[in-house]
Order: sequence, then C-alpha cells, then structure tokens
Amino acid sequence: MSAPTVISRPGKKKDPRSAVTALFWDFSAQRGALNESERLLQIRQGVPAKLFQAVRVTFDLQERSVAALLNASISTLERRVRESKPLDVVASERLDRIADVSQLAEEVFEDREAAASWMSRPNKALGGAAPIMLCETEIGAKQVRRVLHALEWGGAA
Repeated sequence: MSAPTVISRPGKKKDPRSAVTALFWDFSAQRGALNESERLLQIRQGVPAKLFQAVRVTFDLQERSVAALLNASISTLERRVRESKPLDVVASERLDRIADVSQLAEEVFEDREAAASWMSRPNKALGGAAPIMLCETEIGAKQVRRVLHALEWGGAA
C-alpha cells in the first residue's frame, strides 16, 4: 500500500502594502454605509490618524503630496499616530472626500488596484492633475466625479 501523495504548494507571500491599503478601502466602504449626519459626526470627532499612512501607501504618494492633500505637516500626522489621536476636522473631511471619490472610482473600474492607479496618475481631462490631488477641495473632487461618471457611461477621460 502506497502512502498518499501530498502536493505542497508554496504559500503566497503577504504583501505588506496589502494590509495598509485594506485599511483605506475598508474605511472607504464603511463610510459609504453612513448617512450624512453620521459622516459629519465622524469628521467632527476625527478619523484615525493611521489612515493618512493608508492613503499614502494606497495612492503611492510622496510626503509633500500627503501634507498638501491633508493640509497638515507629516510630523503632525505622525505625532497623532504615535499618540493615538484622531486627525483634526480639516484632515478628516479631506479623508472622507478622498474615500468618497475613491469608492466611486472602485465602482467604475470594478477593481481597487485599478481605481487607485487611475486616481494616482495625471489625467488630461483634469488638466494634467492626478485625481487624488484634486480631492484637496470639493470643487476638485466634483471634477474628478464628473470624469468618473463620463467613464462609467462610456466617455473618454
């Protein structure tokens, strides 16, 4: 009688980025389930500071870009992470806006990586700006949403 053959498959190596990006996408999906009053309360209370790192990794941003996007210095953001303090109202609102636009991008591209890649690359329809950087303001985010809706309905962007 022969012993059963066991086929050993090499385990997938965990990408350290995947856990960090999952943090952002989970936040994005969860805030989509909140009504506006609940989102406003979350913004006023401040979102977890570690989300700034998740945004940085998800969209492959340099420190200066993250600082401009969230209107806070990297040292302040890192200090809030160390002290387990939430982000201030301005940074929290911007993160909420980034999550909102990113959720739409995920729906349009039907893939988180494709959505993050599109958000990170300069776009001619947006004057050569990367969509993620336009999320600094609500007007910029509206422009990004408009382009995403055009893509969703078959337009070029």
